[in-house]
Amino acid sequence: MTTVLPAPSEQLEPAPPTAGGPVSRTRRFLRGRPDDPAWVRPRLLALLAGTGLLYAWGLGGGGWANAFYSAAAQAGAQTWKAFFFGSFDGANAITVDKAPASLWVMDLSVRLFGLSSWSLLLPQALMGVATVGVLYLTVRRAAGPAAGLLAGLVAALTPVAVLMFRFDNPDTLLTLLMTLAAYAITRALETPSARWMVGAGVLLGFGFLTKTLQVLLVVPGFALVYLVAAATTLGKRVVHLLAAGLAMVVAGGWWIAIVQLVPKADRPYIGGSQTDSVWELIWGYNGLGRLNGDETGSVSSTPGGGWGPTGPLRMFSELIGGQVSWLLPAALVGLGAGLWLTRRVPRTDRLRAALLLWGGWLLVTGLTFSLMAGIFHPYYTVALAPPIGALTGIGATLLWARRDESWARYLAAATIAGTAAWAWVLLERSPHWLPFLRWVIAAAGLVAVAATLALGRVGRLGRRSAAVALVAGCVALLGGPAAYAVRTASAPHIGAIPSAGPSLRVPRVPVPPAPVLPPRPGAPLGPPRTGPGGQFLGFPVASTKSMGTLTRQSLPSAAVADLLSRDASSYTWVAATVGAESAAGYQLASGHPVLPLGGFNGSDPFPTARQFRADVAAHRVHWFVGSSLAPSKTGSDQAHEIAAWVEAHYVPTIVDGVILYDVSRPPAG
Repeated sequence: MTTVLPAPSEQLEPAPPTAGGPVSRTRRFLRGRPDDPAWVRPRLLALLAGTGLLYAWGLGGGGWANAFYSAAAQAGAQTWKAFFFGSFDGANAITVDKAPASLWVMDLSVRLFGLSSWSLLLPQALMGVATVGVLYLTVRRAAGPAAGLLAGLVAALTPVAVLMFRFDNPDTLLTLLMTLAAYAITRALETPSARWMVGAGVLLGFGFLTKTLQVLLVVPGFALVYLVAAATTLGKRVVHLLAAGLAMVVAGGWWIAIVQLVPKADRPYIGGSQTDSVWELIWGYNGLGRLNGDETGSVSSTPGGGWGPTGPLRMFSELIGGQVSWLLPAALVGLGAGLWLTRRVPRTDRLRAALLLWGGWLLVTGLTFSLMAGIFHPYYTVALAPPIGALTGIGATLLWARRDESWARYLAAATIAGTAAWAWVLLERSPHWLPFLRWVIAAAGLVAVAATLALGRVGRLGRRSAAVALVAGCVALLGGPAAYAVRTASAPHIGAIPSAGPSLRVPRVPVPPAPVLPPRPGAPLGPPRTGPGGQFLGFPVASTKSMGTLTRQSLPSAAVADLLSRDASSYTWVAATVGAESAAGYQLASGHPVLPLGGFNGSDPFPTARQFRADVAAHRVHWFVGSSLAPSKTGSDQAHEIAAWVEAHYVPTIVDGVILYDVSRPPAG
């Protein structure tokens, strides 16, 4: 007998209170909502538990992950001033090049549990589990529990999501906040009120304090959905939107206003800006410059930030495809099929509103990522995991509910075949990694297509076809991303440019050898000791400097850390070096502030050569760590002028391959 899912409106009706006395809290928790089928809550708990295991397993093996943010969390746990401003160092010389909301989460964790990989990364994993749970709750309100569970599963297994929810970049908190905002919008559509819309605005405002303008990519779709589908008058819809906008401005602007009002002498330099301005950081380096590529102080002068050509197919490119695009075609099919099926429904229909909400998020964000000419990293695409999961879940349940209709079976079969074929292409890009997997997925795809086409049969054949279609379809659709997800979780990722999955066959962007500055007379130079730098295009990277300091992380030996820590209380900074990515390792190892000359990429005009010489004369800096970084193609070159001055006036000491200059002593000559 064929079963058909009830309409979403039928699933959302509250059930009458159960008779027979109160039910224990544990039983209610395990049973779930009274109107849910018995299978829903156990599967939801299994999904959340499995997601938590996948995201938290072996977190300690990731070391400091992105040491740049780990060092800033260390600083924020040391002083409240560094906490508030998002300073890189405990001495509050310079901030990181982002707003500080994501650091606040890690700062508090470090304050509570001490500095370790777990205290830094476990909050990220928990935010990942929360994202999956909120996505389920949001989708189920419009399309039912089956769609919600599938949406959560797809998002949880998206390789880039596994990567980032085990990492300490701001994208983790940003994705959670945007998903929470989508939930608030969904609730506001059901019972129009300013309260839920203001809540959505507050969440988006804190998203602005996490990664500034990126959060605005979801705002047009959210606003349009509420303006079109909210079950109230047009006037009230406009008022509620204005209230949400005001809440977003307040929640996202209070910190910026304070930073702007504090005199520059009383706060750290704003990292990532060329004029010590938070507005420049927001609208320049982290804003419009990301779109048009006109970024002063950028890591590269190549369009697209050196990350390959832009265009509408960028999300399917060799660099990006394996991170996020496994089910992107299926999500687009689900969006199109859902909009066609709901074309004649009332304006306030919840299902169509959900399709518009998630579709607007996916299309606006995906196209922006595809066409932006500035800095673009593959891990940005974690922001696409929730809408891909939601649209895949909604589309799959819609087609399954109409499997008795031939058009639905043909469309579902074509979607399975296309997704399996795309998985073959993605797996072929890593031919030496699990070479049998693409054959398994291809075979499962063929079986799923045949079983799907046979769903219209009656009797035992129809029931067997349904079971085979479900099992084989899951293997064909989720086998590839699940394997990538496990591979990602089983390998440590360190550095500023992590990527999910195995190594790719051919890197699309060449990685030139690290440039080395010529030695000065009487000063033997060598590259600083560096540790693993994560992955670049899927390949392990140690000390590549093709993108400034992006892939370079210092892992100083115990002898170097001990040397830096000696007499640390007598100095403001125990050391200085070019670039925050290099400074981070020395700061984490020594436990004391290290001055990152030039900010993150060594291209900020802070400190100036004159300022640094004054700090040296005042005995505020003890050591200078030698640098072999090439000057930035854009931005200030003050950091390299400082390095040249130190190398010309101080005698180097080499400890475990690290060149150190004791600038607390009088300069020579």
